Amino acid sequence: MYRRILMVCLGNICRSPLAEGILKSKVNSLNILVDSAGTSNYHIGEPPDRRSVEIANKYGIDIANQRGRQFSVKDFDSFDLIFAMDNSNYKSILRLARNEEDVKKVNLILNLLYPEKNIDVPDPYYGGVQGFENVYKMLNEACEVLLKKLS
Repeated sequence: MYRRILMVCLGNICRSPLAEGILKSKVNSLNILVDSAGTSNYHIGEPPDRRSVEIANKYGIDIANQRGRQFSVKDFDSFDLIFAMDNSNYKSILRLARNEEDVKKVNLILNLLYPEKNIDVPDPYYGGVQGFENVYKMLNEACEVLLKKLS
């Protein structure tokens, strides 16, 4: 059974903090650890983008205390499932994989909704509020599917 799940995007300030918060809000009674990270080192120690915090708040989820961190090889040992938000970050994670066991832990989060279609969660960073709303809805839907698999 999967008990430790990691969400990964580029900077760990927009998509993966939202995914972490959404999934945590759904699995709180299932004893599942959820975390997030970024493949880059751009925002280590920083809180999520205020627009991600605002959209999470809109849906009753508090992600304000999360802090950005960079994905590392150790994460393959610490987590059972690793979800990349897009193909670029998926490839970045796989470049750090040490073996086939590491590779098997990694998938694109939207493959939960659209199996093997390899669709990206778009990065809302350079867009407006609607982009964050769209990302929230995609991630919420994917996390609902994941919750059913975990229950």
